[in-house]
Formats: sequence, C-alpha cells, structure tokens
Amino acid sequence: MKVLVTGSNGFIGSHLAEVLARRGDDVVCLVRKTSRTDSLAGAKVGFAVGDVRDLESLRPAVRGMDRIFHLAGVINASSWAAYHEANTVGTQNLIGACLEENPGLEKFVFVSSISALGPSPPGKALDETAECRPVSDYGRSKRLAEQAVLEAAGRLPVTILRPANILGPRQSELFESIKLLSRGIKPLVGRVESRTSVAAVEDLVRAIVLAADDPRSRGQIYLVTDGCSYSWRELTDAVAFALGPRRRYLKIPFPVQYAVAAGSELGARLKRTTPRLTRSNVTAPRKFDWVYDGSKIGRELGFVPEHDMADAVRRTVEWYRTRGMIK
Repeated sequence: MKVLVTGSNGFIGSHLAEVLARRGDDVVCLVRKTSRTDSLAGAKVGFAVGDVRDLESLRPAVRGMDRIFHLAGVINASSWAAYHEANTVGTQNLIGACLEENPGLEKFVFVSSISALGPSPPGKALDETAECRPVSDYGRSKRLAEQAVLEAAGRLPVTILRPANILGPRQSELFESIKLLSRGIKPLVGRVESRTSVAAVEDLVRAIVLAADDPRSRGQIYLVTDGCSYSWRELTDAVAFALGPRRRYLKIPFPVQYAVAAGSELGARLKRTTPRLTRSNVTAPRKFDWVYDGSKIGRELGFVPEHDMADAVRRTVEWYRTRGMIK
C-alpha cells in the first residue's frame, strides 16, 4: 500500500507515519524544503518535497498513491489570511490535485478538528449531527476545509476525523505545560467548571488507520475521544501528579497568560513567524466547554479507545523524562 502523509513532521502526522511504516505501508511524507524532519528520524519513510499552498507541487506527490492522509495545516497563526491559506486553500489544492492526477484514489482521510464543530453547550456533549459553529479563525478555516473535502465525496472516497484535544509526545502545548510544572510554575487554565474531551495520540492514530481500512467510513465524519470529559484543572493536576510530588507551585493567573499571548502574537507579526501562544489558546478553555460524544466511530467501525487522560499524561511525561527533556 503506497500512502502519502501531509503534515508528517508534525505532532499527529509523525506518529501516524511511524505506525503506517511499521505495518508495512510504503509511506511518503510530504514536506516543505524548510521542514525539519527530526520527529521522523529512524522511521522507514520516503519524502516528497511540496507545499499544500502550492497546487503544482502537489501534482507529482499524489500520483500513484493508494491512500492520502491529510494532516498539514497551521494551529497558531497571526492572521485569518494565514489560517485560510494553509488550512482551507491547502486542502482545496490537495483535493484538486487528487481529482486531476489520481481520480482512482482508494481513500482520502482528512484529519480536521473539534474547532471546526465549535464548543459545546454546558452539560451537553456534541456529536456529528450538531450544527457547526466555530468560534475561532482556526476553527472557521478547518470547517471550510471540511466542506471542500465533502464537496468531493461524490468523486473521491473521503473520510473526516475530528479529534478532541490530543495528548501525547511532541504535542507542543502539553510539553510547555509539562516544562512549566516541572519548574514549579502552574498556569491556571480555564474556569474550575470548564470541561473538555481528550484522546491519546496512540488512540487517534488507530482510529485514523481504522477509518482508512474500512470502506464503511466513506463519506463519514467521526469525532475521536477517550469517552470521558475532564476539567482543565484535572488535566493540569494529572501532569503535576505524573511529575511527582512538589510542595508549592507559583500559580500564573489568566490576565498574565493573556498578556503573554498578546505579546507572542505581536512578536510573530513583526517577525512574520508563527506565534507560540495566541489569545485564542488561553481564552478558549476559559470561555467554553469542549465536550463531544465520540461513540459513532465505535458503533460503526468498532473503535475502542485504550488510554484515558491520566494514562496518556503519564506516558507522555515519561517519554520526555527518559529523553532528558524534563527533570
């Protein structure tokens, strides 16, 4: 099976590429000329140089592929234009390249986001039938990307997955929290009562592969969660517990986090780079719940998550610790 993975040098994409290669697929990773590929070191994968924002660069990359896994995009950007170009236009370009160069493609799997669906009402978990109401530029750009994929559903065998907040090694936001907590600094994330769904990256990758393998997934959208919901404080406390006992933490209140995020966005605009933290990152957990019912993929495809939040956090902390990246 010859497969193309976009976004393969990112958090989820690198885990997916590794799993596909281990199971014997001929994996080609789409990377830009400037992309770092450290996360793929040791993986038995090949590379194709291209950029989803450049349609012509995608034509040779999609030719001859049996399956395409589309994960490329930006999570943090300093403008709507940057989100739209990478997430929406990039997806439109990839779909267009497939239709023109590889109309016999066996499966096109798009990994979207819960942000495309939008936050959940208090006390209610949203499922795939809920109306999409994204509240951020990132979410809006991903929803438009979903629409581009669904518009091609009559000509290509497409499937969309919307992961909840994903936990695992190489997840940058989680690593930042781990580093802060290991230094005795505890950011106060969200309101006490705010809740979110999560999933371990290992479970998400299994769900992606399962959806690609099962023909029943054609034309479907699936939410992926571990089946539970957690407060943001529970997440932070789980990281602190996994790191080991500490008597005191310096707690960082929301106004300070918001000011740091605003500074990060300003600096990124001036340097024309990607901000490490955005105001949306720090306000979303405070203003909204992000709770979802991911049972559809279990009913239809037999997916069963193997890791809960505490286990995912513990495994992630241990991964960083064994590599000397935290104390």
